[in-house]
Amino acid sequence: MSRTEPFPTPRRPRPEVPWNPRRPRPGSPLGGWSGQPERRARVRPLPVRPLAMASADLDESDLQAVLGVLRSGRLALGPETTAFEQALAAYVGVRHAVAVSSGTAALHLIVRGLGIGPGDEVLVPSFTFAASVNALLYEGATPVFVEPEPDTYNLDVADLERRITPRTRAIMAVDVFGHPADWDGLERVAARYGLLLIDDCCEAIGAAYRGRPLGGFGAAGAFAFYPNKQMTTGEGGMVVTNDDRLAELCRSFANQGRGAMGPWLQHDRLGHNYRLGEMAAALGRSQLVRLDQFIARRARVAQHYGERLVALPGVRPPVVRPEVRMSWFVYVVTLEEGLDRDRTIAAMEREGVPCRGYFAPVHTQPYIRERLGDLGGSLPRTEAIARRTLALPFHNGLELQEIDQVLGVLRRSLRD
Repeated sequence: MSRTEPFPTPRRPRPEVPWNPRRPRPGSPLGGWSGQPERRARVRPLPVRPLAMASADLDESDLQAVLGVLRSGRLALGPETTAFEQALAAYVGVRHAVAVSSGTAALHLIVRGLGIGPGDEVLVPSFTFAASVNALLYEGATPVFVEPEPDTYNLDVADLERRITPRTRAIMAVDVFGHPADWDGLERVAARYGLLLIDDCCEAIGAAYRGRPLGGFGAAGAFAFYPNKQMTTGEGGMVVTNDDRLAELCRSFANQGRGAMGPWLQHDRLGHNYRLGEMAAALGRSQLVRLDQFIARRARVAQHYGERLVALPGVRPPVVRPEVRMSWFVYVVTLEEGLDRDRTIAAMEREGVPCRGYFAPVHTQPYIRERLGDLGGSLPRTEAIARRTLALPFHNGLELQEIDQVLGVLRRSLRD
């Protein structure tokens, strides 16, 4: 998914402290005496690195990968995209990966390639980013919103099953914040009712459920590589699947409907320009090499947050179930009932600590009301959770003192 966060302000260089002309340099024959009592130089405090909500982890290898593409002169439809697809397919353990321009594009192509359209209902969470639902609306399908579990905030399988109708065609599951959904339960329901199963794992690359990497569940999965994700291509996404025909269709749809073996400028079907450029693919391939390192670093940051939140009343850290490998996308805490989340956000931002409300329910968005009517109140658990969830600054390079700063400001903000 194209989950947007502002790109971080780069770290500023620390300025040199100016020499105090009133103080003799070490070794001076004056021995520190200038005829008057020595005055201490008034040194300005060093600037503090501004806290970033998110930050991409880039290094020299990433730069060289992109420069290599620029030097080659081949900027699109080249070998880097193919190599990135092959590397990611091997990482996930699937037969096919199709690189595209965004996670949203990946979801759209999956929905279209599966033939989901007008008259079809698709079960989908409302507690998610809008792209999960938009991919259905692009093809004329009807989203049917499902409540989340009270702890992980993934789809509640029991609530999902209650909402199945004769028009239900598919389930769009989201691995919220990088925590895998209940895939055992989802697969049982999908098999019982003959439903297609799609994994929106845009927030969860590198995560696993009972030892199985995400991206290998259901008919297909979609990853996203925006700069706030675990790894980045700048903008970009990937369809992953074991379905040969679906992969062929997604590749064609992404390239203006052209066939793999057709003549130049022959278009077999109506398509889109959803291609990923060579520079983005090269960056993605370079990042993928370090993905497991990134996931481990993010896990340490999450652990530091969790250890310190024990002493902060009124704030519940994220829940991680034992059967999953979490791939932390964002760090979202839940405030207890009665605490004003929006006022807390405003108070924290006044002290220079960015934070966000994650997520605003999709079923309450203005464009959904225009299409489906006023659904406010129809998902009380979703709406209650959405009022209390708060995303704190989170990225690979967040330091302990910065975590302490964030939680100190959070503590003060909750008291205001």
